[in-house]
Amino acid sequence: MWAITRVGFNQKLLNLPKTLSRPLMATFNLIRVSSPAYSTGSPNQAPSKRIGTHNGSFHCDEALGCFMIRLTDKFFNSEIVRTRDPKVLEGLDAVLDVGGVYDPNHDRYDHHQKGFEEVFGHGFNTKLSSAGLVYKHFGKEIIAKELQLGEDHPDVHRLFLAIYKSFMEAIDAIDNGINQFDTDKPPRYVNNTHLSSRVGRLNLDWTDPDQLPEKENEAFQQAMALAGSEFLDGVRFHAKSWLPARSIVMECIEERYDIDPSGEIMVLKRFCPWKLHLFELEEEMKVEPLIKYVFYEDERAKQWRVQAVAVSPDRFESRKPLPAQWRGLRDDELSKEAGIPGCVFVHMSGFIGGNQTYEGALAMARTALKI
Repeated sequence: MWAITRVGFNQKLLNLPKTLSRPLMATFNLIRVSSPAYSTGSPNQAPSKRIGTHNGSFHCDEALGCFMIRLTDKFFNSEIVRTRDPKVLEGLDAVLDVGGVYDPNHDRYDHHQKGFEEVFGHGFNTKLSSAGLVYKHFGKEIIAKELQLGEDHPDVHRLFLAIYKSFMEAIDAIDNGINQFDTDKPPRYVNNTHLSSRVGRLNLDWTDPDQLPEKENEAFQQAMALAGSEFLDGVRFHAKSWLPARSIVMECIEERYDIDPSGEIMVLKRFCPWKLHLFELEEEMKVEPLIKYVFYEDERAKQWRVQAVAVSPDRFESRKPLPAQWRGLRDDELSKEAGIPGCVFVHMSGFIGGNQTYEGALAMARTALKI
């Protein structure tokens, strides 16, 4: 359970029930938020520091930034003070998304001030939000705790970059109003299902007659919990699934010439999420020519799949689709057309096909490569 305390003129800390009364200093809206720790490696200690962020409408970046910084040793389980009062902010141990100052030496992490152009680095050029700033300075510590490794371990660095790319950068870009595509054309569809949108919808509705600061802060607690849980889910997914899959794909790339002398066909010895790893590792390992087909066993169907590699991670088009004359055919009709026994199907778009055996799937890939 989350617990909220509030501070008034007498500076007395009060443990309040879930339904709160009007604060003593509504102009300051000094609400301190305390919650249990979510990190598996943080020290067990009482809150001793205070972290400030603004009151009023909130966004994903400060909700996530507040969540992340409270996972660190320095600010473990600290109290959150939501206010815009400069005098109050000045006395706090850290300030996020308000105050007009970026100074990591004094734990000030705002990004709204004129002249601010800080980026994550490592090849990323998106301007940071308050969440990105917290991640830049504390992300490795959080990841190292989860992996139970030192911050200088190569796997910590790999995840530090991967999580920024797959999770953090979008939050930075959306908060700073940066379009995903370099085009003036309107989007073909609206996406309101991403994390920033879902956090935004936790703000009080303008039609709600109860606009008290207490209710606003309850909503901010929910925003921290939502953003933080998805962040930790991402970290744990990368540690448990992403890293092992990367190792498998790297090994399969290295062995691709043992499968076919062209080097354009790769077999996955063990199925795993491979697509993003393939694109990144091809670039890292300077793979040339690029891999056209990946085949692997579908253990549920007890068949083999041949998949054409897409031109890029965010495109549906394939580098070399399976042959047009195979598409839409199945079973004996497909086997007869391809001249390969055991064929099962080829999708109408040519991005994937199937065969009953390893040898048949390899033959499909080799034949498709030549057509």
